[in-house]
Amino acid sequence: MKVVVDTNVLVAGLLAPFGPPGEIVRMIAGGNLCLFLDARILTEYADVLKRPKFRFDAELIQTFLDQVKGDGQTVAARPLTGRLPDPTDEPFLEVALAGAAHCLITGNTKHFPASRRQGMRVLSPREFLEYFRQKNQPRKG
Repeated sequence: MKVVVDTNVLVAGLLAPFGPPGEIVRMIAGGNLCLFLDARILTEYADVLKRPKFRFDAELIQTFLDQVKGDGQTVAARPLTGRLPDPTDEPFLEVALAGAAHCLITGNTKHFPASRRQGMRVLSPREFLEYFRQKNQPRKG
């Protein structure tokens, strides 16, 4: 499944690995999701995950980022036609739209008002896991 993952989901998943964000991080690490990104998103991931306040192991974070970069799909995005409440969220929606991702996963769905999503499905981590399970249920019959 093609997805864009907001940085807050990665941070939450690494801080609390047994909740929905943690499951998403494991899905990324296991290659079960095709992560769409661009240089702006990759830079934000690195900048945030390497912040001293999180105390993540630098070597493990670099390994994770190398995997994300190697396995992820780089997308050339165009600017949005309308602004989001927080401009730092715009690259995530731009990449999701340009890559025709199945969805954008974020812990801050309110930062992506429905009127500005341009048809993109924006889901919380818990909503995404439900969506993923529905899409991947074995067909009966």
